[in-house]
Amino acid sequence: MIEINDLVKIFHPGSINEVLALSKINLKVRKGDFITIIGSNGAGKSTLLNCLAGSYSINSGFILIDEEDVSNWPEYKRANQISRVFQDPLLGTCGTLSIEQNLALANRRGKSHGLKRGVKRKDRELFRKQLSLLDLGLENRLKDKVGLLSGGQRQALTLLMATLIKPKILLLDEHTAALDPKTALQVLKLTQQFVDTLHLTALMVTHNMHQALQFGNRLIMLHGGRVILDVSGNEKKRMTVDDLLEQFYKVRGEEFISDRMLLV
Repeated sequence: MIEINDLVKIFHPGSINEVLALSKINLKVRKGDFITIIGSNGAGKSTLLNCLAGSYSINSGFILIDEEDVSNWPEYKRANQISRVFQDPLLGTCGTLSIEQNLALANRRGKSHGLKRGVKRKDRELFRKQLSLLDLGLENRLKDKVGLLSGGQRQALTLLMATLIKPKILLLDEHTAALDPKTALQVLKLTQQFVDTLHLTALMVTHNMHQALQFGNRLIMLHGGRVILDVSGNEKKRMTVDDLLEQFYKVRGEEFISDRMLLV
């Protein structure tokens, strides 16, 4: 579904602040892949997602989605195919609107808005059904302002909104990093549930190596703007946190010390 060829992203090119964020990234993503992406700070994880979504222009290389070159497409044009969930629970929803109004906006993704009534009766039936999947009781709170929800509730709602109209690609940029461990695990399980039931193609950035190993069918590690590890299937299932750390320090040319949990 996704093919990335020789992707280069440079911030502030030609200045003293020039930063090579992505260095000739090559990556092929199969339809239905759920890829977890790990790496140290500045490795290029979020930059890769932003380039894929069109938030950042690229300096060279190509991005293909279903064999169509989208390298120069603006972000709004790619939004018909790509949904995102960000680290900050406040970014994916509008706090001054009600739950049903937020869902109504998500339900119009890729469609003309016009001057029709925002929330119809049949919409509410759909929203209640979908919200019940979250098991948070939100199906009985359609009129509540989203700003009244907890961070975990709001992030779960954002996840639902991102998948209400099935996207080709779901991008998750550390979407549980701002949540407490219990809530983060709940949102991650919901993520896996949505990916499985809707057969989504998803890329999830995380700093937590346990999460990276537990979720998804494939794992890639970035370092210095390059892919340094790409494992899937049984190979991924057999890997441990120590294995990942060893790979990381091997690339950096440093001795592996198991208690140096830089990536966690």
